[in-house]
Formats: sequence, structure tokens, C-alpha cells
Amino acid sequence: MHPNPAFRGTETADNIAYARERGFGVLAVNGADAPMMSHIPFLLSKDGATADLHLVRSNPISRSLKEATPARIAISGPDSYISPDWYRFDDQVPTWNYVAVHLTGTLTPLPDADLPDLLDRLSHFFEERLLPKPIWSQSKMTPDALAKMMRMIRPFRLTVTDVQGTWKFGQNKPDAARLSAADHVAAYGIGSETRLLAAMMQTPIKKADP
Repeated sequence: MHPNPAFRGTETADNIAYARERGFGVLAVNGADAPMMSHIPFLLSKDGATADLHLVRSNPISRSLKEATPARIAISGPDSYISPDWYRFDDQVPTWNYVAVHLTGTLTPLPDADLPDLLDRLSHFFEERLLPKPIWSQSKMTPDALAKMMRMIRPFRLTVTDVQGTWKFGQNKPDAARLSAADHVAAYGIGSETRLLAAMMQTPIKKADP
């Protein structure tokens, strides 16, 4: 997380809502030689207290995790390179604007019996967004295919103890400079979801204290 308080003013509830809506991030757990990381979908509870997920049994995190262990899920949002020329005043340097939320807590294996319900809840959360398409469910699979899939994955729960967010939109710049940069991000941005980031830069979460 960026240390500048200008970019850290988002309410915890907003960070939770953003992470829940995205529902995809990078799970990180300490390993013997380096952090073990895995890109995963997850279902965050409305209050942000727990995040349920599953991992393939052959995943290094899944293979090594026998008991509760510290872990973090990093959720990335839109991002873009920012050219100092876009601010239209001197003595500025290049930077990168972005949104990121980190969920930190304890990752615990769940009983295999919890897996069907977890998968139903996770898939339903995303399938609802595709309406009026009929919602996919496990009932659409043949019993043998479903049983084979279930044997390949393990359920887990992250009990969240800390939520941190960085919403870096140029809040530490004059309004005219920030808005000019937003216009250029929309037109020329280098990154991901640049038009979304430009729109978010138009209404920053919080300005730097004077």
C-alpha cells in the first residue's frame, strides 16, 4: 500500500465493497524460498470478515497448507502510467495511478464437505451478473464429471483481520492538474481499464490535507 495518506483516505466499507465486487485477486502465503502466490476468484462476505475460495490440490499453497497460516489477497483495479507533461506545470515526475485493496488474515483449510456449497455460492455470485442468461449450477453437470472435479480442488477460508486500500488518483496535485491528467489517461492511457481510471480520477476519494 502506498504510504502517502492522500491516497489512503478510503473508508474501510468502500474497500470491502470494491474487493467484493471484483472478486478476483492474488493470494500470497509465505514459502520456504519465496512467497507462494496464486491468482484466485473468491467470495468476500458483505461485512468483509471472511473470503471463501478454492485451490487445485496440486497448487503449491494447497499442497503445503495443513493448518491455519497468515495470508493476504491483493486485489488490483484500473491503473495507468501518468506522464508529468499531462499536469501542465513544471518539476513533476512520472508516476502510476491505480486502485488496489489488500485483505490480510489467516487462511484455513475447510472440510471437503463444504466444497459444494462454496462452489454454488461463488458461481452464483458471478452468474447473477449475466442475467437474463440462465444461471449455471452444478446440477448441469453429470454426476461422474462433477465428482471428478470435486476431487481435484480444496476449499479454504481467509479470516480477514485487516483491510487496506490505495486509491491513487493524483489527489496531491492541484485540481486542474489532476483533471488534465485524467483527460490524457482517457485518451492515451497505458495500463488496464484506463477509461475507468480516468472517470475515477474525476472524483477522487479524498484530497491531501493542506
